[in-house]
Amino acid sequence: MLRVVVVLVVVALGGCSSSAVEKTGSPAPPISGQTIDGRTLDLSTFRGRPVIVNFWASWCGPCRAEFPVLLAAERAHAADRLAIVGVLYKDSDGPARDFAAQMHADWPTVLDPNGSLATAYRVAAPPQSYFIDRSGVLRSMQIGELLQVDLDRQLPAILG
Repeated sequence: MLRVVVVLVVVALGGCSSSAVEKTGSPAPPISGQTIDGRTLDLSTFRGRPVIVNFWASWCGPCRAEFPVLLAAERAHAADRLAIVGVLYKDSDGPARDFAAQMHADWPTVLDPNGSLATAYRVAAPPQSYFIDRSGVLRSMQIGELLQVDLDRQLPAILG
């Protein structure tokens, strides 16, 4: 039974593609594209800042639960210049804009219409978050809902 679960997890996370997130300590895959509000975003413009990349969807219940945690972190670490970058997962921009406004989320969210960003980051399902340090290196990730305890454990690796 355990072998079946491990195989399913590897398949769900995108196998062993070299274009995907390989491991913590490696450079984060690039993110660029149009945001849900029509702007252009490139993750490289956040170099020098700690970044949380959060894959989410408006239909995702756990995403709704974690947005207040992300919002509080953004505010609490404003002096550290913490940036949050959303990536929309299998959703459309209209419902996403409504969801973000309802949740008071002001960070940019990039559209991923062909799923290439989700593939590069090996996203199985939302929510999934990645913690990237000031030099663009992936330091940790969170599969599933991000709780305050998870955030408290992972933020020090990118704030320092």
